[in-house]
Amino acid sequence: MSKLLHLLCATAALAAAPALAQDSFYKGKTFTVVIGYSPGGGYDSYGRMLARHINRHIDGRPEVIVQNLPGAGSLNAVRQLDATQPKDGTYLTAFNPALILESLVDPNRIKVKFSDVAWIGSIAPEVRVCYAWHATGIKTWDDLVARKETVFGSTAKGTANYMNAAMLRRVFDIKVRHVLGFPGSAEQKLALERGELDADCGSWSSLPVEWIAEKKIYPLVSFSPSRESSMPAEIPYAGKFVKTPEQNEVLEIFAASSEVGRPFIMSKAVPQDRIDMIRKAFDASLKDPQLLADAKKLNLPVQAMTGVDAAKIIAHVYQASPENIAKVREITE
Repeated sequence: MSKLLHLLCATAALAAAPALAQDSFYKGKTFTVVIGYSPGGGYDSYGRMLARHINRHIDGRPEVIVQNLPGAGSLNAVRQLDATQPKDGTYLTAFNPALILESLVDPNRIKVKFSDVAWIGSIAPEVRVCYAWHATGIKTWDDLVARKETVFGSTAKGTANYMNAAMLRRVFDIKVRHVLGFPGSAEQKLALERGELDADCGSWSSLPVEWIAEKKIYPLVSFSPSRESSMPAEIPYAGKFVKTPEQNEVLEIFAASSEVGRPFIMSKAVPQDRIDMIRKAFDASLKDPQLLADAKKLNLPVQAMTGVDAAKIIAHVYQASPENIAKVREITE
């Protein structure tokens, strides 16, 4: 019996070894959440919210700090993953997923392939919609298609709302006229109210609540398969209107960045067991009642996506045909 007892104890010790090893690694360490923007914006708010809660779900309970590393639309923070930061699982980075699209259409400038990073997960998608001002009489997709011309505004080419409207024009053959040069979204909203613009595109969460409640705008189409709970069920996803496989692939390329709207990544050089551990901690954090209460207080929607699911979406995007990537490049220019 003593030999059997000894064998059982040894087996139990071996089974516990990986967990103990992880616990001993993170214990006493500093875990850094890197934000690719300066303090105060949406990515910063989401990153700091995660930082307040994730340590309860990491074995070893490391100290968690936030580091803002702005530059080049968060590209600086992404590049530092493999350039200067330790690859031991103590750095987690938040960035703007519009860089995924840019890496496809301008790889020589971006020089990052987002299928070659370790995806930890996303806190929430960015659900983008195009909508029309009520005075135009445009209330549905069919109304938009039938119009001889619909005027959309934007600050410049390459911005998110410009690209959404450009997709309407180039992918769905809707007669769109762009008016560029607005200083920002506030000026575009005033132009809508004055009748200088017919329509616009933006994040659902950023639309004025009173515009929706008072039916001052009519949402026409969403460019994300995901939906926010406050969205009316009748707003169609653009995928409903594609007519060819090529149109569908172009739409999927654009939709990918919206689907992973608030993403977090690590270097792929981090040991896989630590990547798995932080993925698990990330997923648990987004189910934590304390984080969810925090999110509600801050009006930050939470609709979690796992790192595995995010990685699958991005891998699919990078398999797009050269012809359709060229079409995406035309839309973004």
